[in-house]
Amino acid sequence: MSDLVLLVVDGTIATITLNRPEKRNAIDPATLADLDAILSEVEASDEIRVLVVTGAGDRAFCAGADVTAWSKLAPIDMWRRWIPAGQRVLNHLEALRQPTIAAINGFAFGGGLELALACDLRIAADHATFATPEVGIGTVPGWGATGRLTAVAGAARAKQLILTGQPIDAPTAALWGIVGEVVAKADLIDRTQALAMQVAAQAPIAVQVAKQLIDGQRPRPAVALEALGGALAGFTTDAEEGRAAFRERRPPVFGGS
Repeated sequence: MSDLVLLVVDGTIATITLNRPEKRNAIDPATLADLDAILSEVEASDEIRVLVVTGAGDRAFCAGADVTAWSKLAPIDMWRRWIPAGQRVLNHLEALRQPTIAAINGFAFGGGLELALACDLRIAADHATFATPEVGIGTVPGWGATGRLTAVAGAARAKQLILTGQPIDAPTAALWGIVGEVVAKADLIDRTQALAMQVAAQAPIAVQVAKQLIDGQRPRPAVALEALGGALAGFTTDAEEGRAAFRERRPPVFGGS
């Protein structure tokens, strides 16, 4: 396993850190594989009671799926491998019996927001921003945002984020129910640890069963539709233009094909 994802266990609390700060902690296939392996390690532990998920540095929690990595794929491989792999790992995170807390220390864009949404609790630093920018590069969310974002924020606000691609700040994310708390940047680690300790101090089996009872009442995201939608939209002429504009740091010019 590489150092793309770090695991630190301190007593009953584990912390996973995405460790690509130079790429704003964007997720490539190797990062995804390491994250999945570490989640299995956490899942197998009887000592770990709470898992914290965060990103290295103070600029980004996770800027999403690495555009350079997935744009090299053929449509069939995007549908067959890349999107299902991301869905599987985030479903794995969501389904952990241990409660999870996302400590959002900066950008949570695209797949990064989807990663945070797969956690049970979310705390954001006051400088954090949130977006689903996929339509701006000619594709659609593929790792659960259409389902999880709608579940926490409602259909109208999910559509506002997804259809405009425009970011919102941390206070707005709290108002919309996307995060539970907003704290000063300097206080994020301490507040996250305090919350993790509060949860870890409770009866672990009762906590884990309560989590599963709550999760069992929610419909699962339409993952099959997201995979098909991503494979279709991600390889249109508009998507090619969107990726080119992203690389060249210019506004895209979409033609609708």
